[in-house]
Amino acid sequence: MTMISQALTAEQPTTYPRSFSHIGISVPDLDAAVKFYTEVLGWYIIMEPSEVVEDDRAIGEMCTDVFGAGWDRFRIAHLSTGDRIGVELFEFKNQQNPENNFEYWKTGIFHFCVQDPNVEALAEKIVAAGGKKRMKAPRYYYPGEKPYRMIYMEDPFGNILEIYSHSYELHYGSGAYSAK
Repeated sequence: MTMISQALTAEQPTTYPRSFSHIGISVPDLDAAVKFYTEVLGWYIIMEPSEVVEDDRAIGEMCTDVFGAGWDRFRIAHLSTGDRIGVELFEFKNQQNPENNFEYWKTGIFHFCVQDPNVEALAEKIVAAGGKKRMKAPRYYYPGEKPYRMIYMEDPFGNILEIYSHSYELHYGSGAYSAK
């Protein structure tokens, strides 16, 4: 047996929960988005806004592999959350900003969630910065039992975000959907 065939038949590593590294979010105005996410959500800048162009440099070729030929250029900024999750903000040339950006029935990511113990205050801060509530008030998962609550919001650029008061595991570990 050759070394290549041995490698191909070798036992696969055990599956384990992978860490989340980063997410990319398209926005119509990169500078306004950096301001919103740093001032409202408190995320910090890892890499200032910069331009990436379609050319033969490594980053240009990588983007052509992902987007296909003809993307021309985009602006990008790199931020990080309080728990070190990266956030890439993209402003594409000729970006389309649909009136209804919430097509939850289509395959793909339709929201992201942040955690803040004061859901109500962060929701009001988002509204004051040009965002809006997608729900009238936060929903309690276990009314009268536990303080776990959430609310869906929309950032000023049409992206949907959710706010949790506690960790994901606490919200769902006791069967949140069966609670009244």
